Amino acid sequence: MTMIAGIGFASPWLLLGLLVLPILWLLLRAIPPAPKRQPFPAVTLLLGLKDDESLSDRTPWWLLLLRMLAVAAAIFGLSGPVLNPAQEHGGSGPLLIVMDSGWGGAPRWEQNRAQIEAELSEAGRAGRPVALMRLTAPEPLQFLAAGHWSRQLPGMTPAPWVASPEQLQDTAKMIAEAEGGFDTLWLSDGVAMEGRADLVATLAERGEIEVYESGAPVMGLLPATYEDGAITLRALRSSTGLQQEITVQALGPDPNGTERALASTTMTFAVSANSAEAQLALPMELRARISRFEILNTRSAGAVSLTDDRLRRREVALISAQSSDEGLALLSPLHYLRQALEPTAELLEGALPDLLPANPDVVVLADVARLAPAQEEALIDWVDQGGLLLRFAGPRLAASDTARDTEEPLMPVRLRIGGRSIGGAMSWGQPKALAPFAEASPFYGLEIPQEVTVSSQVMAQPDPELASRVVAELSDGTPLVTRKSLGQGQVVLFHVTANAEWSTLPLSGLFVDMLERLAVSSAAKPPAAEALEGTTWQAVEVLDGFGRLADADTLAGVAGPDLIDAPSGPTLQPGLYTSGSGAYARNVLRMGDEIRPATWPASVPVLTYEGAQERPLGGVLLSFALVLLALDIAAALLVSGLWSPAKVAALMLAAGIAGGITTGLPQSAQAQTASNSSAATPTELTSELTLAYVLTGDARVDQISAEGLRGLSNVMALRTSVEPAPPYGVDLETDELAFFPFLYWPVTEGQSLPSSEAYSKLNAYLRTGGMILFDTRDADLAVTGASSGAARRLQQLALPLDIPPIEPIPADHVLTRAFYLLQDFPGRHPRGQIWVEAAPPDAEQVEGLPFRNLNDGVTPVVIGGNDWAAAWAVDERNAPLYPVGRGFSGERQRELARRFGVNLLMHVLTGNYKSDQVHVPALLDRLGQ
Repeated sequence: MTMIAGIGFASPWLLLGLLVLPILWLLLRAIPPAPKRQPFPAVTLLLGLKDDESLSDRTPWWLLLLRMLAVAAAIFGLSGPVLNPAQEHGGSGPLLIVMDSGWGGAPRWEQNRAQIEAELSEAGRAGRPVALMRLTAPEPLQFLAAGHWSRQLPGMTPAPWVASPEQLQDTAKMIAEAEGGFDTLWLSDGVAMEGRADLVATLAERGEIEVYESGAPVMGLLPATYEDGAITLRALRSSTGLQQEITVQALGPDPNGTERALASTTMTFAVSANSAEAQLALPMELRARISRFEILNTRSAGAVSLTDDRLRRREVALISAQSSDEGLALLSPLHYLRQALEPTAELLEGALPDLLPANPDVVVLADVARLAPAQEEALIDWVDQGGLLLRFAGPRLAASDTARDTEEPLMPVRLRIGGRSIGGAMSWGQPKALAPFAEASPFYGLEIPQEVTVSSQVMAQPDPELASRVVAELSDGTPLVTRKSLGQGQVVLFHVTANAEWSTLPLSGLFVDMLERLAVSSAAKPPAAEALEGTTWQAVEVLDGFGRLADADTLAGVAGPDLIDAPSGPTLQPGLYTSGSGAYARNVLRMGDEIRPATWPASVPVLTYEGAQERPLGGVLLSFALVLLALDIAAALLVSGLWSPAKVAALMLAAGIAGGITTGLPQSAQAQTASNSSAATPTELTSELTLAYVLTGDARVDQISAEGLRGLSNVMALRTSVEPAPPYGVDLETDELAFFPFLYWPVTEGQSLPSSEAYSKLNAYLRTGGMILFDTRDADLAVTGASSGAARRLQQLALPLDIPPIEPIPADHVLTRAFYLLQDFPGRHPRGQIWVEAAPPDAEQVEGLPFRNLNDGVTPVVIGGNDWAAAWAVDERNAPLYPVGRGFSGERQRELARRFGVNLLMHVLTGNYKSDQVHVPALLDRLGQ
């Protein structure tokens, strides 16, 4: 590409045509304008006369200038001018474009894709074959025309993992097997990868390498943990040097099931820090609703941290030395524990040998002094694997010799004989209050009620480690709660009873808060890989590269140890996995991970992305030339006297307006239909039912959609009590979807993918009761077994959508009887397959009834290819616009298409009420049964 005055020209040799303009000027000037012909009867007297001297008039200078400008604009347009042309890299041989294609590049994916499009455009102009390699999904090199990859590029998305060393080795092997040399453009996400240096060395042997990086830091979230009563969030970034503040949101369903931001907190990266931390204290009920944390305004899988059972209800085993029927209920050691833990945990009661195999999160021993040796050994092993043993004192423990002479594994401290009580050998004058909790205590921040006092306790022997193990104490400095670590778990001792015999603590809300903090924090540790040996975990939901959750579909199960230790990849994708009643969140980043910036050899130049996108000017200039030629015709008619000045002025005004619109709009803009010309306000959209269609960018398809929904609206107004407003064309990027209960989405092969923000709106629309009718308009091809470009595009469009499992429409679906009784659902094509949300697996058909009992829900999507809009379409006089079938059978097909539209809208507006049993008699009567 040749640069002239900052504008690139693909065919600069065509500019030589400008040299012809002076010659053209002289020729046009020498040719007089056409004479004006005026009938005049007396001119017959002049017939036969001859004038030896004649002087021809010249073409006006302004008309010559107009023609010169038109020709110049055409020459410039044909020479392929490009505004903001991409920097040329030189070279004429094959070109390999390498993409990291991991989650780190997701926030800048559009910028990444724009750069690749610019590189492909340059390669196409230079006639260079191109191969595209994604490191997260390497495939053998194929050097093809640049246009081939341009068509493939819109369907490419980042993977929710970083290329593994094995994938980089496979890539290097494929490159080594390729023949010939080539240059390489590497578009990096900016994240370090193990094995990158070897791949760079392999590529350097084939040709020059250039790297593109944005330079912006890559950020991610580590898995959330629950420590001492608060959720701890840790964020990472790849580079330092600037202070940076981010916002992290906790997302989850509200009581109505709608996903919302439940809480948020801010983190600040120090100038020299690549990590930041924050605590989030939430009530148990709210914490149990959290499904994930994510960094606000950062679209990547690494910026999302999924949650699992570690922030939800725990299993707590309650064990007492006193039998369940011994004594009064209020004196039972377990009574207050049940009351305190029941709202926030699943309680298990019984004997320790029966409960320990169930692997509870917490074991509580209420005044249990001694255990059988086998039980004690099993309990030690359980704590060592990460469990929490919570012990309470009592008369039995005070009277025993437990932990008197030496420290025992299941006691945090050594104890004195007898204990301390009012009136005892180590008596107090009056009950003692609690001292404020220290900052290092898990109970720090809890308010201590004045009425909480302690009258008796078991005393701890003075030891060098005693002070470090006390987490709560009385006002006189004696321990109230002590704690120590045992392997991966903890042992905690309350030096008072679990009932109100020794203190008023169990009668207060403080007791509930203390237990809740201890019980929950104990279970917030991930399981060890060895503990999952022999188990298989099935993915329920997985993250894509942009951090959006999608159904796992048919992904194979994962072995338990691999779920913990194996790196993420195509067979182990980040997401939520279940096994039995357990759930485990496999996040992109795991505890101990770091995000390191990518490093490159000194011989490899690292470039930044282009500042402005290329804009071809050829189409604009050619359009301008056509407008000038139209003005030239009008001016020539004016000079010759064939048109009046008024007509010419009107034509020039229209041409000027058309030229301004043509040159002012981007080339990719398409005309929209007139249905949106009056930009309805939100009040107007909510005052009446409005049917909407998705603008595809194809003016013809959008026009048919508007005409089709206009016809369907007319049918609804004539046959039902529903009177829809004129249809509305929806721009997914800018329009609010909540105003429209129904969207008609015609799918075209060249349709662009919506942005992530648009997909967020679409997913919220589907979750809150909206319906989308996808129409690929290719049923004539589908019945032959062929696959159309629109069907393939639909797969790409629907991939980020939260679409439930679907099935071919069953014979008893409510769409068959929502208003009309139907078995076929034709459009312009009669026999295409229609897909709707699959019925629940437990839906049963009662004997003697014509359909299953499906009372709730509206299918959020209907997918087909029968081209319904063309069958519904009418003009302003309500006359059909497009042919459907032939003769009477064609009109019958059009009628069935209209009835299907009515049933569809009645299903949207009324749900599955026709599945209610109250309608059975009427339906049986109409069915003739």
